[in-house]
Amino acid sequence: MAETPVLEAVARAGVGKGAARTARREGFVPGVIYGGGVDPQTINIKFNVLLKQLKAGKFLSTLLNVKVDGADNRVICRGVQRDVVKDLPTHVDFLRLSERSRISLFIPVEFVNAETSPGLKRGGVLTVVRHEVELVVTAGDIPQTLTVDLDGAQIGDTIHISNIALPSGATPTITDRDFVIANIQAPSGLKSADNEDEAEE
Repeated sequence: MAETPVLEAVARAGVGKGAARTARREGFVPGVIYGGGVDPQTINIKFNVLLKQLKAGKFLSTLLNVKVDGADNRVICRGVQRDVVKDLPTHVDFLRLSERSRISLFIPVEFVNAETSPGLKRGGVLTVVRHEVELVVTAGDIPQTLTVDLDGAQIGDTIHISNIALPSGATPTITDRDFVIANIQAPSGLKSADNEDEAEE
């Protein structure tokens, strides 16, 4: 299971523009958590905390635990409204998820057994094309990483998404091609030697 970032929030009693303006004056961003067969809950999140998460990237495709006064809420962001002039967040919407909900998330790629790759032992260079892959996964079964086994990999080998064992029920969002994850290229010295050999021939 992937670790879920925690976002602290407090319940907001009032609704409407007046309550939202008050929250912003006090250094909060108003928001709402909806879905999951439960009534919507209005919340406030500290402006600086939310801005830091937004700057970290991929906020709309990251599973989050929004703790409202200590109570856990497994959510994914479904929208951030921004000030048209300052481009700063003014409101945020979260969708509450169940264990069976299907969502798109970016999962990091991990490379193992580099020490047993003949290609890398000969000086080959591992070139990573995708450090993470966007998958459609079940909220209750999110993998921490996707593992690429480099054992036996040779210079010139290319690793595609089809070479990776995906978790049960997980599918790539890109479905029209067998896209490249990484490849092992010859070192520059070896390339030069090969080019010289070809020239002599």
